[in-house]
Amino acid sequence: MRAGEEPAALPADITAQTRATLERVNAALGVSGISLHEAASVTVYLKRAEDFAAMNEVYRTFVGDAPPARTTVVAQMMREDALLEISVVAAARGTARRVLHPKAWLRSPNPYSYAVEAGDTVFLSGLIARNAADNSFAGGDMTAQSKAALENARAILAEAGLGFEHVVSARVYITDRAQVHAMNAVYRTYFTADPPARATVGAALMQPAYLVEMTFVASRSPKRVIAGDGAPNSNCSPAIVAGSRLYLSGARGVTPETRNDAGAQTRQALRRLHDLIARAGFKTTDVVDSVVHLSQRQHFAVMNAAFREAMSPPFPARATVETALVAPDGLVEIALTAARK
Repeated sequence: MRAGEEPAALPADITAQTRATLERVNAALGVSGISLHEAASVTVYLKRAEDFAAMNEVYRTFVGDAPPARTTVVAQMMREDALLEISVVAAARGTARRVLHPKAWLRSPNPYSYAVEAGDTVFLSGLIARNAADNSFAGGDMTAQSKAALENARAILAEAGLGFEHVVSARVYITDRAQVHAMNAVYRTYFTADPPARATVGAALMQPAYLVEMTFVASRSPKRVIAGDGAPNSNCSPAIVAGSRLYLSGARGVTPETRNDAGAQTRQALRRLHDLIARAGFKTTDVVDSVVHLSQRQHFAVMNAAFREAMSPPFPARATVETALVAPDGLVEIALTAARK
């Protein structure tokens, strides 16, 4: 597409969009000699929860018998006609990869594995309040559902021979931002020291009964917490180094001066992230993956301009979606992952 041209219209149905998106993913992975069969973790952002089943029917034809871990939540894309966005983390060619599955659990009826180990890293799927023995809904309020999701994480980590102390990164999606404190109260009882880097946003899930979904990354490598400025946060570490990777918590740039300015919030958030990257002994050019959550799609252009100014090319892979932010007055939240080459 040349500058000034309108982007081509996307297919109108979820089946065609899913297929086209996954074909693009495979083409991008193919440059490195791999495919979705080597993927470790996938995040699917759906515009409409009712498209979940149709998306799955296409998705399962691309991932084989040992599919990657996966998280699926509702979010709005930057294009009005986009029905989904897919983000993928894949293991480098030749990396040892295996699926992890607790012995007492039923297989998921959907095309994902509960966890995939790639090298020294274990990627967990999005976990909800599910009774894993029969895939039924565990029920309960935010407190009960948070505990159920974390107990499911415990079982998967144990299957890998790991515990919560090995978790280095987390994503938490809650359907009601007012209940973040109830979720955090449970969360802190599982991560009692050096909690993982974390981003938390508001998003609808695939079924309305579920109130929270959590996904984690754990590492067999020793981890090192990178402290930032200000008081420690008992819910997350600013950043964590594990092996050759650096995981950074979602950063916001809300100050009295930036309250209504998405561009200024983006610049401030990236300044904070760049400071942590330097403290960890990494460079901004080591950033390989990024997720930008916007409170409103209308902020995309100014965020993008600020992001482009702050990040040196070649730019990292990035997913950008509209979700509800937990922080009052927050317009932008950015989470990064860096890796030494």
